[in-house]
Amino acid sequence: MTIPFSPPRIDQKIIDEVVATLKSGWITTGPRTKKFEKQIAEYAGVQKVLCLNSATAGLEIMLRWFGVKEGDEVILPAYTYSATANVVIHCGAKPVLVDVNATDFNISLQRIADAISPRTKVIMPVDIGGLPCDYDSILNLAKGSATVFKAENEIQKTLGRILVLCDTAHSIGGLYNGKKVGGDADASVFSFHAVKNLTTAEGGAVCLNLPAPFSNEEIYKALCIKSLHGQNKDALAKTQKGSWEYDVVEAGYKWNMPDILAAIGLVELERYDSDTLPRRKKIVEQYLQHFSKKNWAQLPVFKTDISESSYHLFLLRIKDISEQQRNEIIKLISENDVSVNVHFKPLPLLSFYKSLGYKMEDYPIAYDNYAREISLPVYFDLTNEQVDFVAQTVIESVEKILTLPSPKERD
Repeated sequence: MTIPFSPPRIDQKIIDEVVATLKSGWITTGPRTKKFEKQIAEYAGVQKVLCLNSATAGLEIMLRWFGVKEGDEVILPAYTYSATANVVIHCGAKPVLVDVNATDFNISLQRIADAISPRTKVIMPVDIGGLPCDYDSILNLAKGSATVFKAENEIQKTLGRILVLCDTAHSIGGLYNGKKVGGDADASVFSFHAVKNLTTAEGGAVCLNLPAPFSNEEIYKALCIKSLHGQNKDALAKTQKGSWEYDVVEAGYKWNMPDILAAIGLVELERYDSDTLPRRKKIVEQYLQHFSKKNWAQLPVFKTDISESSYHLFLLRIKDISEQQRNEIIKLISENDVSVNVHFKPLPLLSFYKSLGYKMEDYPIAYDNYAREISLPVYFDLTNEQVDFVAQTVIESVEKILTLPSPKERD
């Protein structure tokens, strides 16, 4: 039995919708993308959504809209994928990395509070594995920063505080205070990458939720221009009779989502709550039944008093092992043709961020979480039999390594 880690669900419904898009003669940004934006906005409970070609583009466009630049600081967790920090670097600002919780992988509220300075412009929490962060508490920290916040443009003056921009790449369909994720911060950004719960092959969406006096409609229009070369009309608008003429009002980017990708998303969203999420939850529950019997297993958190995960990842941690032992366990698992992963390699372990002076020892909880973590397959087409096989393979591999002398003892 060979089990991949996270293949996309590509069935006849998706194929038919993509073919229909191809036959329509309109494959770039057009009616399907606009429809998808409206449906995501309704799903997330926000006024406006902008779909783009990646979540990375979504994070960066919001930083640039807010005017983040050289000399500014953006607070984010050390435990995240590089994209969260890379966009800060793109803007010329400094990523201020902070440690995470030992329980659930998410950013530490206390560490955020400790890191706020007059240079802080944005806080970027990340919903690791699909479990929502404590958005209300983070917003309260941002609101409490008003006395130290240094506004340097009109948008920043209007907000009057640090922007809370949530990296919700993993958490579409997750719940916070009983509501769908997306409308709890100033802006939240979903990912529709091939391995995500809801995919468009590549893609992302910015959920706009700025408070009054901001108009999220006007922000949406400004971001549409910024995402398409700074052009004041997209291709669809230019097809209207006599509407060929356009202007370029800024040196924008090429971040728009084409209809051929939105076509996949429309099918995926239609069946997300009724089909995709329930299946992922069942897989997680089946894993929990297996691993709850093992005293060496530290089980992932999927529910708290205020939140429920989107069941994107099963982040299993093995108690009291080293990074080397974890890697040996993964090697044994892979020898049985089961694909597993690690989410994530903390930023200070990556060559680029090391070169900037970040040190892993400054983030001990992030390192401990990483060193003991193994991500197990969770995807729609994974059968109950395969889940049992994965669990048994992991259990046998862990227990084999635990019977061996530790690396220190071997030395």
